[in-house]
Amino acid sequence: MTILNNVVTRLGPHISTLMLLAGALLAELAYAQQAAINPLIPEDIFELEYARDPQVSPDGTTIAYVRHSMDIMSDKARKGIWLTDASGDFHRPLLSSRANYSSPRWSPSGDRVAYLSDTEGSQQIYVKWLASGDTALVSNVAKAPTHITWSPDGRWLAFIMFVPDSVAPLASMPAKPDGASWADPVKQIEALTYRSDGRGFLEQGHKQLFVIPADGGSPRQVTQGSFDVSGRLNWSPEGDQIYFVSHRVVDWDYEPEQSDIYSVSLTSGAVVQHTDRWGPDTNPSISPNGRYLAYTGYDARGVGYNNSALYLLDLDSGTTRKLSGEFDRSIENPQWDSRSQKMWFQYQDRGTYRIGVSPLRGGVSETDMRLSGATLGRPYASGDFHVGGEDVVAFTAGDAHSPADIMVVKQNKPARRITDLNSDALGHKTLATVESISWQSSHDRRDIQGWLMFPPGFDPEKRYPLILEIHGGPHAAYGPHFSAEAQLFAAKGYLVLYTNPRGSTSYGDAFANAIHLAYPGYDYDDLMSGVDSVIDRGFVDSEQLFVTGGSGGGVLTAWIVGKTDRFAAAVVAKPVINWISFALTADSALYFSKLWFDGPAWEETEDYWARSPLSLVGNVSTPTMLLTGEHDYRTPMSETEQYYQALKQRKIDTMMIRIPGASHGIASRPSRLIAKVNNILAWFERYRPSAQ
Repeated sequence: MTILNNVVTRLGPHISTLMLLAGALLAELAYAQQAAINPLIPEDIFELEYARDPQVSPDGTTIAYVRHSMDIMSDKARKGIWLTDASGDFHRPLLSSRANYSSPRWSPSGDRVAYLSDTEGSQQIYVKWLASGDTALVSNVAKAPTHITWSPDGRWLAFIMFVPDSVAPLASMPAKPDGASWADPVKQIEALTYRSDGRGFLEQGHKQLFVIPADGGSPRQVTQGSFDVSGRLNWSPEGDQIYFVSHRVVDWDYEPEQSDIYSVSLTSGAVVQHTDRWGPDTNPSISPNGRYLAYTGYDARGVGYNNSALYLLDLDSGTTRKLSGEFDRSIENPQWDSRSQKMWFQYQDRGTYRIGVSPLRGGVSETDMRLSGATLGRPYASGDFHVGGEDVVAFTAGDAHSPADIMVVKQNKPARRITDLNSDALGHKTLATVESISWQSSHDRRDIQGWLMFPPGFDPEKRYPLILEIHGGPHAAYGPHFSAEAQLFAAKGYLVLYTNPRGSTSYGDAFANAIHLAYPGYDYDDLMSGVDSVIDRGFVDSEQLFVTGGSGGGVLTAWIVGKTDRFAAAVVAKPVINWISFALTADSALYFSKLWFDGPAWEETEDYWARSPLSLVGNVSTPTMLLTGEHDYRTPMSETEQYYQALKQRKIDTMMIRIPGASHGIASRPSRLIAKVNNILAWFERYRPSAQ
């Protein structure tokens, strides 16, 4: 104090001037700092791009991939096919226009790329010759082909295509007079699953396997019968057989978990079944030497979640081994190395897809390759990879601040990013920072992981509103990945907490099945404990807590406002409100009844009702908005309407936002993503204390 008094005495009359100068300097610095903050705005969504489906050429020198961009005029994602060398030294479009191009697949010799496109108005198969640049329309089929796959000699392409059934009408109509205008004919429905989210009402028929000459010609249907062919196709090295996934028994559609691997002879048409356990076997992959069939699958246990293991069938001896042993993660997308000595695959771990390796002797080796960023909306674990040449691995990788680029690992050297799709759009933006956090659930002290996003210009001495954002599934996972929705929330000054409560994938079988026959349930405690852990850090305004989530997250959001009034407002997106009605109207109704409950709704009515957020509506006092696509067949609009009516009759502040033409993926178009975010934020702003 003595020193301070001496300084003040000495400065005397000058101190006021110095204080004014200091104040002006601080104000100028604060203004400069604020000016430097350039947060993401809704219009920026149209500038974002991301990479998917990388494909390594047979010689390992070139990567083809699908480049997704946003067209502000058509309000749709646009897909082009680009090429880059494995070193990243050149990068050029192979196919890029207002049409959409997808599924690039290298010919065995690497001289051609087959792909799918809607250039002619409907999806067809094309082949492009790289040396000349010539392109050929290979197919001219009535239904969209999928899963195109080259034969080993490069002469044929296999694909899957829907074949309609010939259905006789139950009742006939009299002849319509010339020029008469009658109502549309009735829809005659007999299938168990008669509509599908994103596709609408389904035409009766089945997906079959076809082959077509790679230089064009007539397609030939290879499989027959009232069964679907699905998933990855694999040719035998000799080119005389194709391996595929199906379930070829009577009433196959009543067994949602069941599938097996078959092969069909291209000469005789004979079908051979290679797996026969109770459970799904998928992702067939024939070794280059033709001796082994690798695949993924599990023994069905009647639970909501199962880890898929990696299996190896020796086609010479007929013996099967489980290569992945007791590895407690689910294996996807197995691919052989060029020497038939090991398998590459991807799996989820703690919110992120990683690439692993399994040698023929068995076991799992982890790598440092992490996949990310193949979505834009919410921070779900996602990503693709492909192996070609001499173990050249190309994969999609991003982080919390950028969607997916292409990275390459060559000859076990460190991964190298070979594209840069978003630095032009995001390099000058001030994005939210993301911190991985963890806490223990108040229910059983179980460790829970989440991520906390800090708004641009965050000051730990201030108090901020907090949004709890809950993922769907519920068997899914968030992670440290780019999320345009969460970034836009943070850009408006909110802290954003997103988490992986019990039931999430990527933490093992026991964690995922901790909600079996108990969802929603103790996942509520996991979420509330996460909110409390963030509040304890001292920079959250506990009077400004908000909550939202979609699909399974919509279920939990509605459950939360029925259990507590601590949130200032909530947005329930595309929810299940009443399990009884949902289990008889959703597009996958049988799956939910068989695996999420102990029996059908008419037998287990009390359990269905006890787990329905509608059963708690009498407790709700939180202002709650509902947001759902009008063409949602996964969590039908009737679920939203029930909750809206119940809230209105109780005179709770509520609003229903209906998105015309949207299915369950309500943010599938850029403007819909913006509309979703803007409506959520507007609802929250209405109930912020500062706005009242």
